[in-house]
Amino acid sequence: MKPNIIKEKSFVFAVEIVNMFKELVAEKKEYVMSRQLLKSGTSIGANVREAEFAQSKSDFISKMSISLKEANETDYWLDLLHATVFLETEKFKKYKPKSQEMLRLLVSIVKTSKQ
Repeated sequence: MKPNIIKEKSFVFAVEIVNMFKELVAEKKEYVMSRQLLKSGTSIGANVREAEFAQSKSDFISKMSISLKEANETDYWLDLLHATVFLETEKFKKYKPKSQEMLRLLVSIVKTSKQ
C-alpha cells in the first residue's frame, strides 16, 4: 500500500498548528485569531480523513474541496497573525511554506479528481 502523502502531511501540520495555538495563548495571550487558526488548521486533515472513505467520487471531491477551503483559511490566519506581530517572522517563515504546500497538494487533488 503506497503512502497517502496528503493524509500524512495534513496530520503533521495539524499537530504543529495545535502546538502553535498553545504557544499563542500561553505566551501572547491571543485567543481569537489563534482559535480560528486552530479550527481551520486541524480541519484540513479531518476532511482528508473523511474523504478517505467517501461514498462516491463527488463526495470525495466535496470533502477534499472543504479541505482546500480550510487550507486557504489557515493560510489567511497565518498571514494575519504575522501582520499583527503575534507570530514572529521566524515562525511565520517556518509555517507559511507548509501552508502553501497543503494548498498546492489539495488544488492538485481536487483538479485531478474532477477530470
